[in-house]
Amino acid sequence: MRRLIVFNHVSLDGYFVDGKGDMSWAHAQDQEWNAFVQENASGGGELLFGRETYDLMASFWPTPGAIQHFPLVAERMNNAPKVVFSRTMDSAPWNNTKLVKDNIAAEIRKMKEAAGPGMVIMGSGSIVSQLALENVIDEYQIVVGPVALGGGRTLFEGIRQKLPLKLSKTRAFSNGNVLLCYEPKG
Repeated sequence: MRRLIVFNHVSLDGYFVDGKGDMSWAHAQDQEWNAFVQENASGGGELLFGRETYDLMASFWPTPGAIQHFPLVAERMNNAPKVVFSRTMDSAPWNNTKLVKDNIAAEIRKMKEAAGPGMVIMGSGSIVSQLALENVIDEYQIVVGPVALGGGRTLFEGIRQKLPLKLSKTRAFSNGNVLLCYEPKG
């Protein structure tokens, strides 16, 4: 069975985007962090997005600037198989992208049963919160950044019951980011 991982950044006060929907604060770069991002991007797998994150990624990774400054990550992002979950989009023109309009949890269950590499949800807080209690997410990789935003949207906004998790791994970076990995409890 394929695994589904969530990879997301949150601020120290728990927001994945600020009050204006911006997450540029999450790009604290240094040599150690950049090496981790490159290594993570080379891991393979299918990328899953909600519409907002898809639009953000599709507007950046195919650009000459992204390809010049982040060649390995850009190659991976542009060539990887991708799925965008959106009820409002009519097409998904970014290379290797499939559009899914309905029944997100059911579609994820089918995808997990199919042969292939693992899957990663990047960003896409609304998708994460929809799937969190559906027992389809196998691991949450949360990067806590050294910034407090004072407001915004939380990654689990809208869940209606507790989501018990157990810590499986941690890693601190010299830029102040801390990676916390959690798996569903039980």
